[in-house]
Amino acid sequence: MIDLDMSPYAAFVWPAWAISAVVLAGLAVRAVAASRRWSAELKRLDAED
Repeated sequence: MIDLDMSPYAAFVWPAWAISAVVLAGLAVRAVAASRRWSAELKRLDAED
């Protein structure tokens, strides 16, 4: 089994993992939102022609 007990270091390790997870999730959401905007812009530009 995986040993997740980090005794004296847990106060530093777990928040670092949490911050990293939040940042990565935010980047993924931002990338998806940008992709949708670019797709909509491309469709709009194609419709102008």
